[in-house]
Amino acid sequence: MHATPARGDAVALTRTLVAIDSRNPSLVSDGPGERACAEALAHTLGSWGFRVEIQGTAAQRPNVVARIGRSGGRTLLFNGHLDTVGVEGMIHAPWDADVRDGRIYGRGSSDMKSGVAAMCAAALRVVDANLDGEVIVAAVADEEYESVGTQALVASGIRADAAIVTEPTRLAICPAHRGFAWLELIVHGRAAHGSRYDIGVDAITLAARVLAELDEYQRTVLAKKTHALLGRPSFHASIISGGLGLSTYPDRCSVQIERRTIPGESAADFAREVEAACDRVRARVPDFRADIVPGFAQAPNEVAATHPVVLALSAALGRAGERAPIEGLPCWTDAALLTAAGIPAICFGPGDIGLAHSAEEYVDMGEIERATGVLAGFVSEWFSGAN
Repeated sequence: MHATPARGDAVALTRTLVAIDSRNPSLVSDGPGERACAEALAHTLGSWGFRVEIQGTAAQRPNVVARIGRSGGRTLLFNGHLDTVGVEGMIHAPWDADVRDGRIYGRGSSDMKSGVAAMCAAALRVVDANLDGEVIVAAVADEEYESVGTQALVASGIRADAAIVTEPTRLAICPAHRGFAWLELIVHGRAAHGSRYDIGVDAITLAARVLAELDEYQRTVLAKKTHALLGRPSFHASIISGGLGLSTYPDRCSVQIERRTIPGESAADFAREVEAACDRVRARVPDFRADIVPGFAQAPNEVAATHPVVLALSAALGRAGERAPIEGLPCWTDAALLTAAGIPAICFGPGDIGLAHSAEEYVDMGEIERATGVLAGFVSEWFSGAN
């Protein structure tokens, strides 16, 4: 059992959580999952005075749902994930939570156990300042893969007036982020001896034609389609496979493609774009054959900059003497699932998304303290009714 951090000590809680291996087993074969981390957090929050529940998920990996304050009034949700990606290639110990030069080093330090710690410490303000309302803290499983944790949270019927997902934003307010959609393109050819150009059909070359069409579309159409905070949407070919041997025409080529979407776009739009590219190839190669297999997708997120949750957070930053930049977040987060469920959610937290999943991951301890102070001020702002 890890030592329980002192009440409200976000830095100590960060180190406690980082020291627990919570690699996502859907991404890493020997990943232990979030249970040990969830149990340690639940124990800490219980000792801090939260009403704590361990919530099951479809993957049998737990969420921690903790409440503090008085129900029946305004409600605020803080959300963050406990799972991490793998540690291959890291240049420092992943679980030691070492402190050097004012930084905590370790997998998950920036993405996003420091954010989880900051939101937990900040939530105490609703009780300490005798505010009229309830803060719900949800530390969830599996955000790094298919977000079964936040899906289970939403399916449980949880409700709140607004939410902050404490992903690493370098203390910027991020009311929008991109979504993504995956798709497999399977192009069919005809196997034949390498000398038989008269009967062989090269599936790989035909797939390359489709990719060339998509590249042209990206340069001429998507490049002109922009979002004020997120820039333009994009394609990239992620994985390609095909071929039977050097002296054989390939009868099949599979290309897995990712599309990053901006608000107003959907996975269905992506499938139509690939189908249109195939149609352009087919116009020149009449016997062209391909299958399009849509895969996993997550929608983008967008909350208006004039929404009360943005205004209250901006006010809290100002009172703390911090800048209040409003930026777009390039990666996907669970905020999109919460917004879609009717809980307007934005991102704000300590750490740098550029350090997420990297060989060197750390978070500045001073930034954890600053984020905690801002979030605590935000809790006061939110429940004061001034917003």
